Amino acid sequence: MKRDPLFLTVEAPAAGARLDAYLRERLDGVSRGTIQRLIESGSIRVNDRHAKVTQVPRPGDRIEVRWPDVRPAEARAEAILLEVLYEDEHLLVINKPPDRVVHPAAGHEEGTLVNALLHHCAGQLSGIGGVARPGIVHRLDKDTSGCLVVAKNDAAHLALAAQFAGRQLGKVYQVIVCGRMETDCGEIRAAIARHPNHRKRMAVTSGGRDAWTSFRVLKRFAGATWVEAALHTGRTHQIRVHMHHVGHPVVGDAIYGRRLNGRLAEASGYTAPRQLLHAWRLVFSHPEDGRRIGIEAPLPMDFIEGLRVLGGMSAAEIAACLDAGRLRKEGG
Repeated sequence: MKRDPLFLTVEAPAAGARLDAYLRERLDGVSRGTIQRLIESGSIRVNDRHAKVTQVPRPGDRIEVRWPDVRPAEARAEAILLEVLYEDEHLLVINKPPDRVVHPAAGHEEGTLVNALLHHCAGQLSGIGGVARPGIVHRLDKDTSGCLVVAKNDAAHLALAAQFAGRQLGKVYQVIVCGRMETDCGEIRAAIARHPNHRKRMAVTSGGRDAWTSFRVLKRFAGATWVEAALHTGRTHQIRVHMHHVGHPVVGDAIYGRRLNGRLAEASGYTAPRQLLHAWRLVFSHPEDGRRIGIEAPLPMDFIEGLRVLGGMSAAEIAACLDAGRLRKEGG
C-alpha cells in the first residue's frame, strides 16, 4: 500500500545535531536505525536533494520523508485479552499489564501487545513503526504497567508522535520507591545517557540528553514512599534512573535498586514481583479534532498489594490519596 510522503520544515535544530538525530527527535516511534536506512536508500531528501546521514539540518530546510510501502505485518495476530481504556477509529489507549512485552523481539516473538493489537484491530494499525511494531507510538518497559496509546493510521501516528516530541502530553506515573523521601515535592533535572559499561542500563551523565521529572509525595511508610511522578521528557528508564539518582530507587527494580531493595525486603519481609511503576494518567490532544483527552489506568493488583503490605493501606485510603491529587490539580 502506497503512503503519502511526510514534509517537515526545520525550525530550531539542536546545534550540530546530525540529520538522523534530528529526525529521531521529530519522528517519535521511529528508530534511529530505521531513519538511517531511509536516508541511505534515498527515501529522505533535504531541499529536493538526496540527504546524508551526517549532514546538519539548518533552519528553513525542507525535509521530505518517503515511507516504504507497507508490507503485511510479520507479527501474528493472537486472541489475547486487552483492557481498552479508550477507542475510536483513529486510536486506542490500553492498560498495559505488567510482564507483557510491547512488541516482538528476539526471545519474545509471541504473546506481545502487538500480537494482541493485530487481533483486536483486525490489522488496521499504523505502519510507521515497521512490520514488527504496527501502531506503536511509544513504549513502556516490560515490567511497567499502565496507559499506552496506539495509532490506527499513519496520520494519527504522526500527530501523536509530534506531541511526544514536542512535550505536549501529560504523563503521570504512580511509583513506590525505597526509603522515606523527606521532600514533599520537587523536580529532578539530570541528563541521561546509555551507561558506558552496561549497555542495557542508563545513567545520569553531564553529556546525556536533557531529562526532567517532577514528583510529589503521596504517602510515607516506614521503609518506602508512594510518589506521583510526572514526565516532562521521555528518556529510556527516566523515572527509574532519576529516582536511583536521588537515592530512592523504585521498589522491585532489579537493575537500578538491587542493594536498597534487598534492605527493604529484609526489613519488611516483602519482595515486589516487579518494579512498582505504573503509567497512571495520559493527557493528549486528539489527532483528528484537537480536543484534549485525559485517560487513567486503574492501579494493578500487585501495586495495590505493595501499598497494603508496605504501608498498611486499605482500598479506600488508596482511592482517597488519588482523589486528593486530582483535586489539587483542578484547584491549580
